[in-house]
Amino acid sequence: MSKFLVLAANGKAGQKIVEELLSRNLDVTVVVRKENKTQAKKAILKDLFDLTSNDLKDFDIVISAFGAWTDETFSKHRTLLEHLADILAPQGRLIVVGGAGSLYLDANKTVQLKDGKGFPDAFKPLANAMGEALESLRSLDVDWTYISPAADFVANGEKKGKYLISGEIFTTDENGVSKISYADYAMALVDVAVSDDYHRERISIRW
Repeated sequence: MSKFLVLAANGKAGQKIVEELLSRNLDVTVVVRKENKTQAKKAILKDLFDLTSNDLKDFDIVISAFGAWTDETFSKHRTLLEHLADILAPQGRLIVVGGAGSLYLDANKTVQLKDGKGFPDAFKPLANAMGEALESLRSLDVDWTYISPAADFVANGEKKGKYLISGEIFTTDENGVSKISYADYAMALVDVAVSDDYHRERISIRW
């Protein structure tokens, strides 16, 4: 059975992912900087940037739920992925909780959601940083999957037990809505993680 390591597991997305993994009786260890607030019984208390190849060597799938929310720390989205690529064993797989802002609005992939009409100015610096991290990830020597949520990513939304997977083009439902709860996103992410699909690929999740 695969062994899973969830990074930044104390965050809202991280906790939902851990909950989903445990509900399937999977082998889960978390990395947290301080007290473990998740349901996982096994934890590594360490800063993510202090992780070494020895810390990761026994894990088949590493899931990064890392988020940085200030101008001073936005660049850590990129530098963390570069660090993880350096220390992850060749047989390991990296699953990244991504952002929606870098999804494309056109089939030619020339315009991203973050540059489109109506995207909130307040979120553009974060979206730019996460987009830069994705572009860096594409060039790294690691088996990765980057999973973008819907535009409306609802922390406390209900778990409907359903989702749709799309590619790099931004999509909506028949009402023009792009939405997913953290719980259903976590379900989709774990489905992808236990599958042998979407290697070195960015996908997106919505209801």
